Amino acid sequence: MLKVGILRGREDSFPEGVLQEINKRNCGVVAEYIHVGGTSCGEPCPYSAILDRISHEVPYYQVYLKQASLQGTYVVNNPFWMNVDDKFFGYSLAQKLGIPVPKTVVLPNRAYMADITEGSLRNMWPIDWDARLAEVGLPCIMKPAFGGGWKNVYKIFTKEDAIRAYEESGYLTMTLQEFISWDDYIRCLCIGRNQARAIRYIPRPMGQGEYVQDQGVLDPQDLAKAEEYSIRFNTAIGYDMNALEFAVKDHTLYAIDITNYVCDFDQKSLKEAHFPWAVSKMADLLIEKAKGGVRNDVTANWAAYI
Repeated sequence: MLKVGILRGREDSFPEGVLQEINKRNCGVVAEYIHVGGTSCGEPCPYSAILDRISHEVPYYQVYLKQASLQGTYVVNNPFWMNVDDKFFGYSLAQKLGIPVPKTVVLPNRAYMADITEGSLRNMWPIDWDARLAEVGLPCIMKPAFGGGWKNVYKIFTKEDAIRAYEESGYLTMTLQEFISWDDYIRCLCIGRNQARAIRYIPRPMGQGEYVQDQGVLDPQDLAKAEEYSIRFNTAIGYDMNALEFAVKDHTLYAIDITNYVCDFDQKSLKEAHFPWAVSKMADLLIEKAKGGVRNDVTANWAAYI
């Protein structure tokens, strides 16, 4: 009997839903939660496929998953790719793929660890705030190149706002990004690089946004474009699980947040209109990978899609 392992964190509804969905199908694959307390070098992995929902927060799990992948287990998402990508790279890749992206600039860190001295930073020029703000326009958004959940996000109206937010950023690597005054906003769930579900999304900067339950409220042209862009991007970057956000202005979809290694699939967020879709498609993917005996790629192959 082939086994799927589920590495879960604080959430309950999605991992439990996927586990139950796989087990009720009686398809020659069983799912169970993973329990680990140390891993030996070269240790065989008992799972044909693993769903990872927490390694982004627990470094030991990252090491465990790479070891599992090395032994032939297919991990969703690819554990070798999590530590390499960043949001600025995501925008650059999307742009190469022909997906519209707001004007975006990555900035040097404001602060560094104590053992990084002036000698290590001798390549660095001071930020030309006037030039950079002119490039993206005002108002604009300042946000981290790594991270998510609307943490450390600022709306910038003046040069003084930008400098103040930058001074507060500490060790974070920040980006400046053109602000899109959108007509509509879409969050597109994507599973397996071939299944996408575009949903009107109401972002809430101070908390979890809202997925609109009626998929029919989206303009069909915008819906189709969001799903096509999402599959195109995930295929290139190598994600099997992602949620991509697009700001819609005059039927142009701008990629706003498109690299979410562990995205929100909780039942409280997706609710009855979208949660069963996510559970069913993820179960399909894990069963397919477990039966197919496939391995993770050790790197993304975006060059083939550009």
